[in-house]
Amino acid sequence: MAHKVGNLGSPTGVRQKLKKELGLWDVYCISTGTMFSSGFFLLPGLATVTGGPSTVLAYLIAGLLIVPAMFCMAELASALPRAGGAYYFLDRSMGPAVGTIGGMGTWLALVLKAGFALLGMGAYLAIIPGVEGLLAPDSASTLWLNKALAVALAVMFAAVNIFGAKESSRLQSVLVVMLLGVLAFFVVQGLWYVFFRLPEGELARQYTPFLHEQHGWTGLLRTIGLVFVSYAGLTQVASISEEVKRPDRNLPLGMFLSLATVTVIYVVGVFIIIAVLEPDTLRRDYTPVATAANAFFGWLPRPLGLILIVAAAMAAFASTGNAGIMSASRYPLAMARDRLAPIRFDFLGRYGTPTPAILFTTAMMIVFIVAFSAEGVAKLASCFNLLMFGMASLAVIVMRESQIESYDPGFRVPFYPWLPIVGVLISGWLIIEMGWLTIGFSIGVIVLGLLWYLWYARPRVERHGAIHHVFERLGRYRHEQLDHEFREIMKEKGARDRDPFDDIVSRADLIEAEAGEPFEQVIRRVARCFIERLPLPIEEVERRFTESARFGIAPIAHGAVLPHFRSHLLEQSEMVLVRSRAGVCVPPASDDPVDGDADKVARKVNALFFLVSPESEPGRHLRILAQIAGRIEDESFLDAWLAARDHQKLKEVLLRDERYLVLHVGRYEATAPLIGTSLRDVGFPRGTLATMIRREGEIFVPSGSTTLQRGDRLTIIGDPKGIDRLRSIYIEPGSRAKKENN
Repeated sequence: MAHKVGNLGSPTGVRQKLKKELGLWDVYCISTGTMFSSGFFLLPGLATVTGGPSTVLAYLIAGLLIVPAMFCMAELASALPRAGGAYYFLDRSMGPAVGTIGGMGTWLALVLKAGFALLGMGAYLAIIPGVEGLLAPDSASTLWLNKALAVALAVMFAAVNIFGAKESSRLQSVLVVMLLGVLAFFVVQGLWYVFFRLPEGELARQYTPFLHEQHGWTGLLRTIGLVFVSYAGLTQVASISEEVKRPDRNLPLGMFLSLATVTVIYVVGVFIIIAVLEPDTLRRDYTPVATAANAFFGWLPRPLGLILIVAAAMAAFASTGNAGIMSASRYPLAMARDRLAPIRFDFLGRYGTPTPAILFTTAMMIVFIVAFSAEGVAKLASCFNLLMFGMASLAVIVMRESQIESYDPGFRVPFYPWLPIVGVLISGWLIIEMGWLTIGFSIGVIVLGLLWYLWYARPRVERHGAIHHVFERLGRYRHEQLDHEFREIMKEKGARDRDPFDDIVSRADLIEAEAGEPFEQVIRRVARCFIERLPLPIEEVERRFTESARFGIAPIAHGAVLPHFRSHLLEQSEMVLVRSRAGVCVPPASDDPVDGDADKVARKVNALFFLVSPESEPGRHLRILAQIAGRIEDESFLDAWLAARDHQKLKEVLLRDERYLVLHVGRYEATAPLIGTSLRDVGFPRGTLATMIRREGEIFVPSGSTTLQRGDRLTIIGDPKGIDRLRSIYIEPGSRAKKENN
């Protein structure tokens, strides 16, 4: 039997990290680009077969029904930004068996949706001026030509993705900008035509009867399920969350902006298409946007209007295919990290991208392109996305009820638990309405995923989800490794902008430990520093810090230790810093499992960070610890810590570079005007604060009335934009001051 593992790892034993290169605009473009394509340029005609004019309502309802799932995906992605998105959320919430099913299902849904988009390109290719007479839209030769084109594009997009996520997102940005520009033009012209050029009574005739004559309300419900695939871009964004900068902000905001944009254009665009085209024509039309545009683009030089629509359609299909490969390939990577898929997928190529996963995903996409029709691909993709959205909503409930303190989302679902429950019910209802064929296929995928887990993954994995933390509340066991893994994620994300980390460091007391001073004496000195801030007896503070070290709660690594606890008697986090040039010996934790283990030997540390936070803020407490841990892992930290000449410089070693600035008043020409100026008159940018002044060897906290003098060393913390502005004003290019701050 293969050796079981409970943590993550690559073939080398070290998890290879994807580059964080994607910002808010990238998130918006990836999400928007994947939601526009077949859902708008191809699907409206197919949808009216069962929905009739009520198809426009189906698009609106689908956009509203996805909101609970979007909120849930936003919370999970902001808390756990890892490659694999929905797979990772399901695995860590409900365990590897459900994770295997979710990973395979979501990967399959993304591959199907991207394949559906590439198939749709052929229909618009056939109406390009100069080509429309050569290709018959319904002929077998044209069908296979479309499939050949889709295969060629899949190979091209695979190559783009192998070269890097940023390169892929740049292509995505270009495609989305072009797409939105043409669609805005289409919507404005279409609305003008519908309300000012259509004959009187024509609009009412086109929308009467509103429900399909034969299918009625049932047709509307089935149409909602069918067009739901149009909003699946939200899933794709979650799968690339590990590569997003500032995921707490950029992921939820990018998803919200994207969904708002797409819903408005879908509803208004489909309204125009139904108003302009005859029902029988629309139901047989695979290029409804181009056909509708012909009715009101007649004032443009022919065939410019048609070329614009075809260009927008190509951009939409291409963006979905490109982003689909980018997103779907992260699922084999994430599953391989967890030993749920062959380890060869956990390999990053020369350009820092998961090359084997990209190649495998592209190969399977080509299989689906060749084997399935466009409508069949759309239904299967929509059904799988509904299933994954429902399970993601359930995952939020599990994560919240597990009460794992290190589960720390930057965005939280409102109206919990009712909104996630609604998300589960909506998904189940729409799957049932789509018919037994899609239900049967979904059950088949679930069975396949479960068999794969039992045969391949179970012998290799010993890990449990957060649901076991819920079980613990019922008297059963929990999986502690999950908490450690989530803390590692918190460390990678760092402190949030609103976290007062810099302020805590600035007001922290600092102690220089003497050579040979025992750890217990250091704790006693630290406890005295908390007398005025924490209304606890000194003995109680000593006991809490000692227990933190004794029971292994205080992390020890890279020459530093972080004793910490929380108290309901404190209103804000407070910290005491201790430096020991000679080193302080920290006793081994009493619960180390193996005698003779290296951990049983006292460790010598040079940096000690004693932190106390309010009991009501466990997430912020852990984020501050994670920020310190991330800083001390820097190879240059310990040398800089030991070499710092004074306490002010010592604190600056801990501060985030982009969030602090040191000004030497009067040393350089740009700072000379500050001499004799009070701090309140300096005019610091909003969001910045002067926290320390070193003057003639002494350090003090200034007030607004403090007057700056020549030779003052002023430390300023705050918002990165404000700090950059101050740096541009007072730090001359090439000066020694600039080098010191960089």
